Amino acid sequence: MTTLKVGIASYEEMKERTMAIARGEYKPKRGEPKVWFTSLQSAARVLSFDNRILLGLIAEQRPDSIAELARLSGRSANNLSRTLKTMARLGLVTMEKKKRGRKAPRFSYDDIMLDIPIPIGKAAHMVQAAE
Repeated sequence: MTTLKVGIASYEEMKERTMAIARGEYKPKRGEPKVWFTSLQSAARVLSFDNRILLGLIAEQRPDSIAELARLSGRSANNLSRTLKTMARLGLVTMEKKKRGRKAPRFSYDDIMLDIPIPIGKAAHMVQAAE
């Protein structure tokens, strides 16, 4: 297993980065974050202690369905479904299609590294804009 690098960037920064990649003007470098959040607060909500335990459980047990994960975790299937949809949308987990329409959550990492930028060169501008 490997480390998943997570970054923090504003919506505008993420959009510009995505557009530059789509235009072929920028190629992501090795080691750059694969998953992005717009704020430290949103990262903290998704990567809460309980959700990190859930990710570890998914990686270790590889449940065959959300129902099985609910049994293993003691969380309701509805709650898990919402949490997993958010995590899948962000790229933290994948949902493997199984027989009879079931979906099995997958997390292929053993570590998450949070990359938090310091806005050097932007800090003075941001303070002036707020005044």
